[in-house]
Amino acid sequence: MKLLVLDSSGLIASVALLEDDRLIAEYTTGNKLTHSQTLLPMLDEVIRRTSFNMDEIDAVAVAMGPGSFTGLRIGAATAKGLGLALNKPIIGVPTVDGLAYQLFGVNSLICPMMDARRKQVYTGFYRFHGSQMEVVKEQCAQSVEDTLKQLKEYKEPVIFLGDGVPVYRKEIEEAMGTDAVFAPAHVNRQRAGAVGALAEVYYEKGMWQTADAFAPEYLRKSQAEREREERIHGKSESKC
Repeated sequence: MKLLVLDSSGLIASVALLEDDRLIAEYTTGNKLTHSQTLLPMLDEVIRRTSFNMDEIDAVAVAMGPGSFTGLRIGAATAKGLGLALNKPIIGVPTVDGLAYQLFGVNSLICPMMDARRKQVYTGFYRFHGSQMEVVKEQCAQSVEDTLKQLKEYKEPVIFLGDGVPVYRKEIEEAMGTDAVFAPAHVNRQRAGAVGALAEVYYEKGMWQTADAFAPEYLRKSQAEREREERIHGKSESKC
């Protein structure tokens, strides 16, 4: 199976090519350029250096959200355009699931955290049982405070990763104490390679969509929409 994989859901932009169980190439960058400036040039570079034949891919995999609204739109539009042009299906991988899959096989509870701003995070809880990843708590948007309260109830070590960790590290350490474990640099941000590996599992289960039907999953409204509602109705973020 040949997969083209994109992830522009967060601060990191990442492109990968996978064939069967091999990672052929991965280009991941966290510079300050916008994903609209980086994603397509990264894709072009990966294809050029690997001589990968785009007509031979079986599917396009993409981190489908949650995450940055702008980043998700860029990734979704790119994946959709490629899927339509090549007549290939889209495998949408939940962003937080893809983050957790980087820690394949670990025994501890895993908690990815993506900064959603205003003391909110996109998060979920995961475990591995051998080669099977269990979704203990499905990805959602909620407050950092609620996330840490829920994790403390497990009374066990938790591995934290994601771009929300440096933002809320002090709160994590204060709440979790020695039960807080922080993933190292090579596995603590989004990587298209991990999204692609999980996409292969989904594809085998028939979890894919046509390019025409695919849409990103935002989980919550944009900041502009939320601020407008708060001005009018005084409503705050819902919790999960």
